[in-house]
Amino acid sequence: MSGRRAAFVDRDGTLMHDFHFTDSPADVVLIPGAGRALGRLNAAGIPVILVTNQSGIARGFFTMADYERVNARLETLLEADGGRLDATYVCPHHPDFSGPCACRKPGTLLFEQAAAAHDLDLAASLYVGDRFRDIEPGLALGGTGILVPTDETPPDDVANARARAAVVRTLDEAVARFLGTGA
Repeated sequence: MSGRRAAFVDRDGTLMHDFHFTDSPADVVLIPGAGRALGRLNAAGIPVILVTNQSGIARGFFTMADYERVNARLETLLEADGGRLDATYVCPHHPDFSGPCACRKPGTLLFEQAAAAHDLDLAASLYVGDRFRDIEPGLALGGTGILVPTDETPPDDVANARARAAVVRTLDEAVARFLGTGA
C-alpha cells in the first residue's frame, strides 16, 4: 500500500470516559492526557482518525445530531488538552436493530474509506482502543494494534490482545510505542 501512516483511535473508553450511550455534550469527560497523546501524533505529522461504533443511534437512545454535538464537545476538549482529530468515522448500526453492516468494528470498511479519502497506508498504521474489536481491524489490515484496557475491558479482550497485539496502560504509552520514543 502507498500513503502515509495514521493513528486510528476509538472514542468511548479511549479518548473520553465511557458512560454508555452518551447523548449530551455536558457528559463528555476527557480521559486525562488524551489530548496530549494526540498532540504528539499531530506534531509527528501523523493523521489521527477517530473510528467509533455508536449503536445507541440504531437502538434509538440518541440521534446522529446528538452524536455530532457530543463529538464536537470532545474535539473542543481535546484541542484544549493539546491535540486534534483529523477526521471522524462513525458506525451508527447494531446488528440486532439495523441488521448487519460492514462498517461496525471489527469490520474494516470505515478504515478502508479513511485510507482512500486521506491517502493512508493501513498496514503502517496504529489501531488503538479499549476493546479488542477496536484493534482487530488493524490486525486484519496488517497494522499495529494496541489495547489500552479500562476496568470495563473484558478479560478475554486483554488476553486476545496480549496474544496477538500489545497491551499498555495509557494512550500516551501506545503513542510512544508507535512513534518509537519509549513511554
